[in-house]
Amino acid sequence: MTEVQPAPVQGDAARAHSTPAPAVTRAAAVLDALAESGSGRLTLSDLARALGIPKSSTSNLLQALEDAQLISKLGSHYALGVKLVELGAAYLSRRDEVREFYRFCEQAPTLKGETVRIAMLDGDSVIYLARYEGHPAVRLTSNIGEKMPVSLCAVGKALVSGLDDRDLQRLFPGDLALPRLTPKSLTFGRELRDEILQIRSQGYAFEDEESTLGVVSLAVAVPTRGSRGPSLGVSVTALKATFSDKHRDAMVRELTELTRRLGNPMG
Repeated sequence: MTEVQPAPVQGDAARAHSTPAPAVTRAAAVLDALAESGSGRLTLSDLARALGIPKSSTSNLLQALEDAQLISKLGSHYALGVKLVELGAAYLSRRDEVREFYRFCEQAPTLKGETVRIAMLDGDSVIYLARYEGHPAVRLTSNIGEKMPVSLCAVGKALVSGLDDRDLQRLFPGDLALPRLTPKSLTFGRELRDEILQIRSQGYAFEDEESTLGVVSLAVAVPTRGSRGPSLGVSVTALKATFSDKHRDAMVRELTELTRRLGNPMG
């Protein structure tokens, strides 16, 4: 199978020269290139081309990253290293929100039997920070640390519903073609903005088989202070075949209580 070649990192050479630590900037670019690669593996030539620097310089950089276990070498290819998992786990373990998220899910009457996730808004996508596995039968399309376009997930819709209308117009103009995973995925920006009006009114977002057929999801944003919209949200995913209005109401109640606790620094 032919490896898809990575596109050069736009402006990387200029950024590397303008930063106080060019080697660190290039190291970060290597990690980004590996994370964005379709196979998760790239050769020395691939990475040198992506960085726009000679192979000799790239080789020295890769050796330093490999020594630090930030990347690993697999034959002639490089991949992300196990040290990144350790660093990610250390970061998450120190977030009060994540610890409280797990504590709550373990005790909640309804959520403890479901698959629940907490996510952070990142532009027009969300990044999943943690997942509580209460229902192993539910198949998810994104794992911890991965991104998902906001239009494809309930938690993304809940989060952007807190943005200013001008920001929504800028991010999702009416004729913007949205990414699609199933026939039920939203098609254009105007559809997402129409749905946001309903989310603001009812207080929660709903995803109906838009990322995975046979699966539905509910989400609520964590309340924040100040003028900016919320940056964290929680969602619960369920099988559509067993989903009911009663189920929905119980989930929304518990999600709302969970977000109230996460949004209260004294909680």
